[in-house]
Parts: sequence; C-alpha cells; structure tokens
Amino acid sequence: MRTRAHAYLFSISYFGARFKGWAKQKGQPTVEGKLDRVFRFVLGHDDFRFIGSSRTDSGVSCRSGFVQIFLREKAELEAMIPQFNSNLGGEIRLNSVSEVSRDFNLIQSVKQKTYRYFFSDSKSFHPFASPMLTWANGINSLEQMQENAGLFVGEHNFKAFCKVSGNKTDFTREILRAKVFETEAFSTEFSPEKTYCFEVIGTGFLYHQVRKMVSAIWYFSPEEIKKRLENPSDDWNPVPTASASGLVLWETLVEV
Repeated sequence: MRTRAHAYLFSISYFGARFKGWAKQKGQPTVEGKLDRVFRFVLGHDDFRFIGSSRTDSGVSCRSGFVQIFLREKAELEAMIPQFNSNLGGEIRLNSVSEVSRDFNLIQSVKQKTYRYFFSDSKSFHPFASPMLTWANGINSLEQMQENAGLFVGEHNFKAFCKVSGNKTDFTREILRAKVFETEAFSTEFSPEKTYCFEVIGTGFLYHQVRKMVSAIWYFSPEEIKKRLENPSDDWNPVPTASASGLVLWETLVEV
C-alpha cells in the first residue's frame, strides 16, 4: 500500500438493511463490496485500497461515516462524486471528499462516535415502519429507560454488555452521554404514535455493545445493570442483542 502515494477521505452515508455489513464477503452484498465494484468501474482500474471508519454489522445504517482510499496516481475525485453516486444507486452516497496526508490513519483518527437506535412499543406498529424502526414489546417506561441509560455513562468494563469473541482482553470503554427520548425522525404515514430514540456517544464500542445496551434499557432493572457493570467477569446469562434494523451510526468525529 506504500506504493499508493495519494490518500483521500470521503464522507459516506448508507442504508444498512440492503447489506450484510461493511466488510466484503464472498457472495454477499456488503457496503465495501459495492464501493469496490463502483470504484473499479468509474476509475477504470482496481489499483486502490479502502479503509472504513467503522465496520458496521449486517443491517446497521450509517448517516455520517468516513472511508479512506489510497491511489497510486493523483485523481480529481470531487468531480467524480456524481458519477460514483449514480452507480451506487441511492443506497450508498458519497457526500464529500478531500485529499489527506498519505500518513493519515483513519482508524486512529476517529475520536468519537454517536449511535442512535430507533424503536417503538406501539401495539399498532406497521410493518412498513420496520426498515428504520424496531418494534419492542413489554419494555420499561420512558422514565425507567432514561434512568437505565444514564447508568452507562462513564468509563466501565463492558464485558457483560458485548459479544465476547477472539482474543480480546480489553473491555473498558468510555460512554460520554447516553439518553432516551421521543422523536419524530423517519416520520411517515406508517409511523407509530410514539417513536423513541436511544442515543449513545462514546470514544469506541465493542462488538454488539450498543444493541445489548438497548436490550438492557428496555428490560433490565437499574440494579441488574449496576451489578453487571461492577462485576463484568461473573458468569452472567448473555444480554439479548436487539435487532440491527433500528441502529444508525449517526455521527463520526474524525480529527484530520
């Protein structure tokens, strides 16, 4: 990759329900896979490499993310954005691009991420609302969910609120803000009477951490959340993982 001397940073948005996550997978529709095909077509070659600011899971959408591309030759990529977007078909959109230093490291430059999870417990929930909202049955009151969300704020070991995989040993993450509120985002004629949003801002997140936090604010008592945070390595039953359909990477803060 060192031979590719030019680096560019794109801001990106995409609708995750159409994809099996960010990373390329053989025989599966993914965000990275579609970007790769479109860039090969528009640029006329395959001598490039991508790095994404977030490897989102299957079904997870992104309102504001970034992707870095490395090229061997300098290119006027800003002029190509309309052509890229035309071929991306509307489910992925490149919003802007700027040239960055070849030594700029996108992964290390992400300082903060904001996720929003949209849901409703409406008894008349319409299936047409399901692409962007999750229906949740028998959840806590709004007041209880607000209290539960606040318990996650601060630096904690989140081993009991993530999917443990591989050889990971560091489960400490810092949550800067977490709250639940009513919202009219994605309002259509098929929207439920009340839609809620869980917003969480942090410096980094573990695998399935946000979706497990969502389940906890829905169904746990404050005491159970506190016990798991205080004793993360105890033999806890796994926290259920909320559906991906309501989760959006809302904002990514990058230091360029």
